[in-house]
Amino acid sequence: MSHIGELGDMKRPLSGWLSLVLFVLMIPLTNWVIMNVGLVCPADGPCLIPVWPGLWAPSGVLLAGFSLVLRDVVHHCLGWRWALISIFAGAALSGLISEPALVIASVCAFLFAELADFAVYAPMKKRYPAMAVIASGLAGSVVDSAIFLSLAFGSIEFLGGQVLGKFWMSLIAGALIVAWRRLKMHTVHEHLQMQ
Repeated sequence: MSHIGELGDMKRPLSGWLSLVLFVLMIPLTNWVIMNVGLVCPADGPCLIPVWPGLWAPSGVLLAGFSLVLRDVVHHCLGWRWALISIFAGAALSGLISEPALVIASVCAFLFAELADFAVYAPMKKRYPAMAVIASGLAGSVVDSAIFLSLAFGSIEFLGGQVLGKFWMSLIAGALIVAWRRLKMHTVHEHLQMQ
């Protein structure tokens, strides 16, 4: 059993560093997608995608939701210090790369949303890792959506769609964590039976 534990420990930092890089790069990518990719791209607002029948959200919503999940992976694999460092690095990169109209909105929304996500995830991560991802993702998405939409576009018209789209990503991540833990427990159980 110790070999399985050692293998898991070796993969953990690699997953954390990969998640950190993806997390930091996700911010400028999300900002670009919001202004350039969608089913509908009005001249005076963000490009939009449907997240539920009759409910639309800015097109970067799924990527933004995924970034909240990646931040949780960084926290889980590398610790809270690296999670905070990645939040500030992502905010700085977003400020340097984003379109001028989106810089303040993006940096403020990203920074406060990730800190809200962090505040919810940290106390729950050990006992309820899947629920921590879902709850922290929901908290982060509400804060991110309200700040970004109001600062970038002067309206929170798409707030419901934003929150729902990001929630889908948190829900998917939570389900994957539950499935992964069950598979891992099953593998350990089989390994023990073979000894």
